[in-house]
Amino acid sequence: MNKDFQDHIISFISENKQNKFKKVLEDRTSHLTVVLEDIYQPHNASAVLRSCDCFGIQDVHIIENKNKYNVNPQIAVGSAKWLNLNYHNEAKDNTVACINNLKEKGYKIVATTPHQDDIMLPDLPIDQPVALLFGTEHEGLTDVALEHADEFMRIPMYGFTESYNISVSAALCLHSITDRLHKSDIDWQLSEEEKQELKFEWAKKVIRNFKGYEKEYYRNKNRHKV
Repeated sequence: MNKDFQDHIISFISENKQNKFKKVLEDRTSHLTVVLEDIYQPHNASAVLRSCDCFGIQDVHIIENKNKYNVNPQIAVGSAKWLNLNYHNEAKDNTVACINNLKEKGYKIVATTPHQDDIMLPDLPIDQPVALLFGTEHEGLTDVALEHADEFMRIPMYGFTESYNISVSAALCLHSITDRLHKSDIDWQLSEEEKQELKFEWAKKVIRNFKGYEKEYYRNKNRHKV
């Protein structure tokens, strides 16, 4: 994307909004990403998105095999528009396609589920980019997801209940890992190019007449060429 055009569009948002974007981008990361497999409960699905935005997670991968991912706007409170939502719903097995895609990008695939070879959340290595897999409330992750995972992780629990619900699990995991990232010397932040691209994408979402400004920019540019 033309950086001059990006800067032109960004100039139409207020200074306060630009400063807010800059502040948020400093804490944004793609070192950690969240993968949701066949989540269909609108309340939980939306709560996870809200937690991702709050903890600075930019990319969320949504696997739709049997269930369509529904977002409750009252729970998400606008968080979805600040995130990169990547839908996986066109392959024969979307779970495998999503996981393979993430592995090619260098992510370690971590299944959040009790397992005989599991590791506790505070002990999870985070030097390599991490993709956290979450399954449905009642069934958990599919066997296919478990077969393709690189690591199995358990959240510490001290009561009688067997598990947290997915939205609480996601929030606990994100809090623990992002806190450790921020205190580490790992290069977890976005690149300057990624920050610029996101700032532009966010600006497009808050500028009411974006299409009009875009047409005007290219019309003036073509006129100057003549």
